[in-house]
Amino acid sequence: QEQLVESGGGLVRPGDSLRLSCTVSGRTFRTSAMAWFRQAPGEEREFVAADSWSGPSTLYGDSVKGRFTISRDNTKNTVYLQMNSLKPEDTAVYYCAADRDGLGPTSILELYDYWGQGTQVTVSS
Repeated sequence: QEQLVESGGGLVRPGDSLRLSCTVSGRTFRTSAMAWFRQAPGEEREFVAADSWSGPSTLYGDSVKGRFTISRDNTKNTVYLQMNSLKPEDTAVYYCAADRDGLGPTSILELYDYWGQGTQVTVSS
């Protein structure tokens, strides 16, 4: 059973940057496609970014393209989400997810097998 633990959320001002981390326990991180989703109050969970374990391919949601970057460090079993030029509409709980044995990248929520507990990001002046 994989366990995913996010960290790095917080309160920032518009235009600031923030880096989220998600550390995965278990043996399948290196062959799992990883992703970030987010959910604002009263809204559905939204795809943010995803990667592929087998190469440099990445995928981004339209609302974050050019501002957010997903990356991973296989030596630390950790995936990151670098968020730049943050906007109030980026406010949400951010979740990382793992698609065990999935090639990735994919935005299809149902393909992800494991989820973290979420970390709150609030962008406000």
